[in-house]
Amino acid sequence: MDSAQFAPRVVVFGDVIDDIMVRPHRTPEGDTNTPSSIRQLPGGAAANVSAWFGSAGVAVDFIGRVGAIDRDYHAGFLAEFGVRAHLTPDATRPTGTIIVIVDDNDSRTVLTERGANRVLTPHDVPDSLLDGAAALYFTGYTVFSGQHDPEGTIDSFQHLMRRCRERCVPVVVDPGSARVLADFGVANFLRAVAGASVLLPNLPEGRALTGLDDPFDVATRLAKSFGVVAVTMGAKGSVVAVAGQPPVMIPVARVERADTTGAGDAFGAGFVTAWLEGASIAAAANAGARLAARAVTIVGGRPT
Repeated sequence: MDSAQFAPRVVVFGDVIDDIMVRPHRTPEGDTNTPSSIRQLPGGAAANVSAWFGSAGVAVDFIGRVGAIDRDYHAGFLAEFGVRAHLTPDATRPTGTIIVIVDDNDSRTVLTERGANRVLTPHDVPDSLLDGAAALYFTGYTVFSGQHDPEGTIDSFQHLMRRCRERCVPVVVDPGSARVLADFGVANFLRAVAGASVLLPNLPEGRALTGLDDPFDVATRLAKSFGVVAVTMGAKGSVVAVAGQPPVMIPVARVERADTTGAGDAFGAGFVTAWLEGASIAAAANAGARLAARAVTIVGGRPT
């Protein structure tokens, strides 16, 4: 389908983060300075997805929450990609911050303060933005913010699912983090997102959700509940499945990697854009892989 004839509008809600990327020039030692390369960049999984959607020509309404002094700053970065940012300024909580320390082997240590993201809920998604949307996209991080009240969180997300069903708006979910998923509880998460049309886990998240090891088994099991599933495996590609059909392995091109931070977010945006345009899931996964390959050549989680 010609994308010029079909211009989907996607609603995304979730995290906005200040990413601080640190690459020490030598192994850090205690009680002394370590020369390092340090960059501060706008981030957050959901905000990054919005930027990648925008770079692919999709109209995006993004809903998030930031420290009061940062609203214009983050809205401006998203506007560079054509994203309409609906950011609630929080007078008492700062914008979320993540410090990513990358070692010589490209292993990442991630330190997180969620800040204002902690109090973003499905009630912040207005009906007026859901009306006429092609899809709603969110990540598990927003679900996990409700760890203090799992039952209330499940109820609020299920109410959001009903609002989407009433408007025939498919819901796309990226689980976000296997570790935090385990802390929230797999059963709680599955109850919260029941009714979603598309699930985009990486392999560790898929294994946590199913208790299975093989990516083909993981994709097949999850497709029974969500209909469309893409299990991403980094440089090994992805396994995609539709309920009732055998899963398919999709390879990725080898590229020189600079930073893998935004790869999963880029894959999600590319996959969903192609899927909304009527592509098969294999073609959608290839589109996601192409965007992810572009993402890993960039430092930070967004297109440039």
